[in-house]
Amino acid sequence: MLKNDSKWIKIISTATDSKNIIFLDSLWEGFMKYLENAVIKSINMLNDNVCDIKLHCPRVAKNACPGQFIEIYPDNGVNILSRPISICEADKIIGTVRVVFQLVGAGTKLFATKKIGDTLRILGPCGNGYSIGENSIESSVVLVGGGIGVPPLLYAAKSIIGEKTIILGYRTSPFLADEFIRYGNVFVCTDDGSEGYHGNVVSFMRENNISGDYILSCGPKIMLRYLSEYAVENSIPCQVSMEERMACGIGACVGCAIPIDVNGEVVNKKVCKDGPVFDCKEVIWQ
Repeated sequence: MLKNDSKWIKIISTATDSKNIIFLDSLWEGFMKYLENAVIKSINMLNDNVCDIKLHCPRVAKNACPGQFIEIYPDNGVNILSRPISICEADKIIGTVRVVFQLVGAGTKLFATKKIGDTLRILGPCGNGYSIGENSIESSVVLVGGGIGVPPLLYAAKSIIGEKTIILGYRTSPFLADEFIRYGNVFVCTDDGSEGYHGNVVSFMRENNISGDYILSCGPKIMLRYLSEYAVENSIPCQVSMEERMACGIGACVGCAIPIDVNGEVVNKKVCKDGPVFDCKEVIWQ
């Protein structure tokens, strides 16, 4: 439960007025999160429905890891809830975080109307990201992304120094795919066959016997489910970044809980706090 003391209330009530506020609580088990009024350094539309924003938020950037996300607040007096958006890139030196997101509702459409120099109130970094392990040059990693699950894998690809096979799936025209080329061998799959392999990412992997030391993935739940089956069949450790609707984004409302197998027992874990990344063998697919 959230703390209900004067200090906590003060932090909440003054959040929109302060430039940088450290946001700490036992709720996050020692992980540091920050509320920042992030300044927009660049904003572009990658296509008619995907927006690319770079934010200057030094404290969030410094603590961000691949697979984590930020909460962005509309602060328009109409849309109350924050929007969780995966971190596409973070530059710890210059203090920027890049987010690439799809316009799916009033909140994300509002963000896309902002201009360079405008501010967005954000909370982050949130959640538990990918466990990259030893990250040695001898390792072989497969990164699998689908649709709007592609952006967070760019940060992972930049952070891994070993051999990378990168498989990106889209319904139609790809976005961001060209930015992955410098980090590994990239294969594009499209549902309509407009570019690359005609079909989904798992079909491509089966046809080409794709393997590696481990898999990192993010995308629609149906993709992650079939990818997990492939990984288990081929004895490849696989981490999946789950997508669920979130209300609070900090683990308080339990709106994003999913069933997880913990030593043979079903436990409801929160995607926003315990995830979004889980071992594929732990997820109880429904």
